[in-house]
Amino acid sequence: MIGKIIKYMRVKSGYNQTELAKKLNIGQTTLSGYETEATNPCFEMIERISNQCNFDIVFIDRETKEQITTSNINRKDIC
Repeated sequence: MIGKIIKYMRVKSGYNQTELAKKLNIGQTTLSGYETEATNPCFEMIERISNQCNFDIVFIDRETKEQITTSNINRKDIC
Protein backbone atom coordinates (compact mmCIF):
# COMPACT_ATOMS: atom_id res chain seq x y z
CA MET A 1 0.00 0.00 0.00
CA ILE A 2 2.81 2.48 0.75
CA GLY A 3 4.00 2.12 -2.85
CA LYS A 4 0.67 3.35 -4.17
CA ILE A 5 0.75 6.30 -1.78
CA ILE A 6 4.29 7.23 -2.82
CA LYS A 7 3.36 7.06 -6.49
CA TYR A 8 0.21 9.12 -5.87
CA MET A 9 2.20 11.85 -4.09
CA ARG A 10 4.83 11.88 -6.85
CA VAL A 11 2.31 12.10 -9.69
CA LYS A 12 0.17 14.74 -7.93
CA SER A 13 3.32 16.81 -7.41
CA GLY A 14 4.21 16.65 -11.11
CA TYR A 15 7.43 14.69 -10.76
CA ASN A 16 8.53 11.77 -12.85
CA GLN A 17 10.56 9.10 -11.07
CA THR A 18 13.90 10.43 -12.28
CA GLU A 19 13.19 13.98 -11.11
CA LEU A 20 11.99 12.98 -7.66
CA ALA A 21 14.81 10.47 -7.16
CA LYS A 22 17.36 13.17 -8.02
CA LYS A 23 15.82 15.58 -5.48
CA LEU A 24 15.93 12.83 -2.84
CA ASN A 25 19.49 11.87 -3.77
CA ILE A 26 18.52 8.25 -4.43
CA GLY A 27 18.53 6.15 -7.57
CA GLN A 28 15.51 6.05 -9.85
CA THR A 29 15.48 2.26 -9.51
CA THR A 30 15.27 2.65 -5.73
CA LEU A 31 12.22 4.90 -6.05
CA SER A 32 10.70 2.51 -8.57
CA GLY A 33 11.25 -0.31 -6.08
CA TYR A 34 9.36 1.65 -3.42
CA GLU A 35 6.45 2.30 -5.77
CA THR A 36 6.19 -1.32 -6.89
CA GLU A 37 6.77 -2.50 -3.32
CA ALA A 38 9.74 -4.59 -4.35
CA THR A 39 11.50 -2.86 -1.44
CA ASN A 40 10.18 -0.98 1.56
CA PRO A 41 11.39 2.51 2.47
CA CYS A 42 12.15 3.35 6.08
CA PHE A 43 9.88 5.90 7.77
CA GLU A 44 12.47 8.65 7.39
CA MET A 45 12.48 8.13 3.61
CA ILE A 46 8.69 8.21 3.52
CA GLU A 47 8.86 11.50 5.38
CA ARG A 48 11.45 12.89 2.94
CA ILE A 49 9.30 11.86 -0.02
CA SER A 50 6.16 13.39 1.48
CA ASN A 51 7.99 16.63 2.31
CA GLN A 52 9.46 16.90 -1.20
CA CYS A 53 6.01 16.29 -2.70
CA ASN A 54 4.42 18.85 -0.36
CA PHE A 55 2.32 16.36 1.61
CA ASP A 56 1.98 15.94 5.38
CA ILE A 57 1.97 12.68 7.29
CA VAL A 58 -0.88 12.89 9.79
CA PHE A 59 -1.68 10.60 12.69
CA ILE A 60 -5.22 10.99 14.06
CA ASP A 61 -6.32 9.81 17.48
CA ARG A 62 -9.56 7.96 16.76
CA GLU A 63 -11.10 8.89 20.09
CA THR A 64 -10.11 12.53 20.51
CA LYS A 65 -9.51 13.37 16.83
CA GLU A 66 -6.25 15.03 17.87
CA GLN A 67 -3.89 15.29 14.92
CA ILE A 68 -0.14 14.90 15.12
CA THR A 69 2.02 15.50 12.07
CA THR A 70 5.68 14.90 11.51
CA SER A 71 6.13 18.67 11.41
CA ASN A 72 4.52 19.35 14.80
CA ILE A 73 5.43 16.24 16.81
CA ASN A 74 8.33 18.03 18.53
CA ARG A 75 5.94 20.67 19.80
CA LYS A 76 3.78 18.14 21.64
CA ASP A 77 4.39 17.37 25.30
CA ILE A 78 5.68 13.91 24.44
CA CYS A 79 9.04 12.26 25.14
